[in-house]
Amino acid sequence: MNTNFDFGPEAGERIVYVRSVAVTDLPGEVQAQAEGLQTLYAVHDAAGERLALVRDRKMAFMLARQNDLAPVSAH
Repeated sequence: MNTNFDFGPEAGERIVYVRSVAVTDLPGEVQAQAEGLQTLYAVHDAAGERLALVRDRKMAFMLARQNDLAPVSAH
């Protein structure tokens, strides 16, 4: 059987990646707002664009899920 079928729009989950970021690697204005933290967690889209920086890993995952995104860890 060789019949094409239109499955409609892609229904997959929108994946984002969560990774730790050293505060010292961030711009000075962000470092000033880090309130003494040494590590923040970044949420990135599939293209690598940083969508958010948050205080901890748990918050990064919650933020992604609240926005109907599927978070995965990136190292």
